[in-house]
Amino acid sequence: MDYATQISNMVMNNLQYVLLGMTAMILLALVVFISINIRLGKMNKKYRKMMQGVDGENLEKLLISHIEEVKQVVGKVDILSEDCKRLERIAKDCVQKVALVRFNAFEDVGSDLSFAIALLDSYNNGIVISSIYGRNEFRTYSKPIVSGVSSYLLTEEEKQALAQAIKIKN
Repeated sequence: MDYATQISNMVMNNLQYVLLGMTAMILLALVVFISINIRLGKMNKKYRKMMQGVDGENLEKLLISHIEEVKQVVGKVDILSEDCKRLERIAKDCVQKVALVRFNAFEDVGSDLSFAIALLDSYNNGIVISSIYGRNEFRTYSKPIVSGVSSYLLTEEEKQALAQAIKIKN
């Protein structure tokens, strides 16, 4: 007898057990199928709820509108950044450093009514203004400053005011 015939005879002799085993396997497959179907149904329900979005709006439309808003905000930030850079350039040329030295120019005047004030931009360009007060007269002088140096002779008080202003950090 060949091998196939032996198997065929064995199956025929034990047919009820073979059928019982196949029935058990089919029932097991049915339980697995039902379990998978239940899980798939729950996932479908969650998916539909998620895709519904907020206030009945479609999630895709909601995301697209948010992306558009973000693009607009990025554009506004770019504009503000350029404005900020422009203002920084302008500010460097504005008066940023101020120093004042008060002094008594004449002994017959009782207090420090005279002064020297240095007004400089971020590049140490600007002016030094001196005001000398006496009982009978009052004089004001201004001297230009370029890169922290004046082409005019400065008094000690003007030099002090200029040195104090240059020390100020931007």
